[in-house]
Amino acid sequence: MRAGFSSQRIVVVGTSGSGKTTLAREVSQRSQLPHVELDALYWEPSWGEPPKDVFRQRVSEALMGDSWIIDGNYGQVRDIVWGRADTVVFLDYSFGLVWRRLWKRTVRRAFQQEELWNGNRETIRQSFFSQDSILLWMLQTYFKRRKQYPQLLQQPEYRHLDVVHLQSQSQTDAWLATLGSVTD
Repeated sequence: MRAGFSSQRIVVVGTSGSGKTTLAREVSQRSQLPHVELDALYWEPSWGEPPKDVFRQRVSEALMGDSWIIDGNYGQVRDIVWGRADTVVFLDYSFGLVWRRLWKRTVRRAFQQEELWNGNRETIRQSFFSQDSILLWMLQTYFKRRKQYPQLLQQPEYRHLDVVHLQSQSQTDAWLATLGSVTD
């Protein structure tokens, strides 16, 4: 672990497209914390969903170490992830910024057939003409997540968490600067 970096177990949350994985990867590089992506533990081939107990077991095993950074919003494992974490980074960006990022990412993934987890790829049909569209999911969950996280963080079982509430890219950049660079 990099000297001066006190957080050992960090979870990055926010709405779909807010940049959770991108930020977690950056923090992982700067802090030398192992990065865990909840989507990689959740999604099975052909967009299959695991039984809840299987997913919970995967997450428990992934977080057995003393230090890590994890990104994702899965309520069915929140008690495991947040219960073990010492810090929550909440990406609470504007709707416009998140929508633009998600749109750009979705178009790139669909047209380039970028492989995601376990061989899954986003398709044009799925992304733009389906009830399973990540864009539709973001529209359905964006405002809910913005209200939900502050409420959850007030619950007694999560009061042990240090909270980093980032509301703009400039705030995120300033916070990252406090962690130092990859070469420090």
